[in-house]
Amino acid sequence: MNPLKTILVVIIIMSSLTAKNIYFTRLGNISFYSSALLEDIEAINKQVTCVLNMDTKEIAFRVPIHGFIFKNGLMQDHFNENYLESEKFPTATFKGKILGLDSLKLSEKPQEVILSGDLTIHGISQEIRELGEISMKDGNIFGIANFNIKVADYEIEIPKIVREKIAKIVEISVKLNLKKK
Repeated sequence: MNPLKTILVVIIIMSSLTAKNIYFTRLGNISFYSSALLEDIEAINKQVTCVLNMDTKEIAFRVPIHGFIFKNGLMQDHFNENYLESEKFPTATFKGKILGLDSLKLSEKPQEVILSGDLTIHGISQEIRELGEISMKDGNIFGIANFNIKVADYEIEIPKIVREKIAKIVEISVKLNLKKK
């Protein structure tokens, strides 16, 4: 999905629904970690936009690829230029539903839910179904999820020279603090 379509999806979800149960953030946190022989690779992105409609249980994320920050500047350059090709694919997105939310009474105690939908990275969409936790405190909704993705599923090419020294699976961590819109 191109960036314009992604932005339009988020706008449509936010504006076309008259529901009063919309929660939102532009400061979500997604990090990833990849254990590798050459060097462990990790980065964090604190520019994640997320919209959650509690009435329909629909959720949408938008992650700017350039927003990932690495400890090593050269690694960040390689990530953007060679692997994720962030000029060509500037965002990653998720659009789906939170399953199991109907049966919960949200409280400060984190409760398990299932995120189900389409994750798009590097222009490739894959259906995912992952566990997460959700809680509510002071009127804000907090969500966390940890899951793994296969680099090959998103057609991210690893140069031959380092292919055997780079992990084929990346651990993803998501943390959100959503405020009522």
